[in-house]
Amino acid sequence: MARDTIDELPLYLTTREVAALLRVKERKIYDLAAAGEIPHRRITGKLLFPRAELMDWAGLAAEGALSERPMVLAGSHDPLLEWAVRESGSGLATILNGSADGLRRFVDREAALAGIHFHEAGEWNVGTVGKWRLVGCVLLEWAVRARGLILSERVHDRVTGVADLGGMRVAMRQEGAAAAALFDELLREAGMRETDIDRLATPVWTETDAAAAVAAGEADAALGIEAMARQFDLPFRLLVQERFDLVVDRRAYFTRPVRALLDFAGGGAMREKAKAMGGYTLSGTGKVRWLSP
Repeated sequence: MARDTIDELPLYLTTREVAALLRVKERKIYDLAAAGEIPHRRITGKLLFPRAELMDWAGLAAEGALSERPMVLAGSHDPLLEWAVRESGSGLATILNGSADGLRRFVDREAALAGIHFHEAGEWNVGTVGKWRLVGCVLLEWAVRARGLILSERVHDRVTGVADLGGMRVAMRQEGAAAAALFDELLREAGMRETDIDRLATPVWTETDAAAAVAAGEADAALGIEAMARQFDLPFRLLVQERFDLVVDRRAYFTRPVRALLDFAGGGAMREKAKAMGGYTLSGTGKVRWLSP
């Protein structure tokens, strides 16, 4: 169904017409309607979709539509997500420079998705995306990850928490990374200051880099995820169970690259990989956690 025919569509569309417009299977439209995630009406027992609301919801308005976003996944690094992007054949490009950088790129329309894990009082991510005044997007759960201290064999028997890191060499994440903000919070809770630890001069930019710094003997500890501690066969002290979510542009949600990734995330290969890596809980993967206005 061509874009230049949108204005010629009837005021109410059938399930088949919506599926053709959005290039998805009819079953997906039924699922979205059942979950209340797409504008729809039941008129004389028939499921119909108001054209104007649908176009606004999907970002497909014929007049003044914003340019399409590049098929880029920005934000924080997650090794399971990185693997799924590749294995799903999504073709998505990645720019993984931290949660704050990902949200900025999303707001600036430089990315179609952004991976984030901002810690909030009793929650993760929802309050943050609300403050950024995002529009035309949805927040989907990717995974819950076990996060804590990745430790060297030299010090692991002396460290049970952040309060024990005094004087030790610690690999720190870059400014703007959600893990950096979380570590600062954990330091305050432990009654410590950054000057109480020996911070490495060069920050680490990914979960893999954080664990690698400890494995190479460059650091005694790093705040990282259990999956990476296992990969490098390093001791791990659990501190929090964090939720890693994806901010997804509604329009991009229906594109082939994004659908390839999200459909793959619901399959058995993803579950098996998460189990092998360790430290992941996927019971909520794909769940809608927040919808923008």
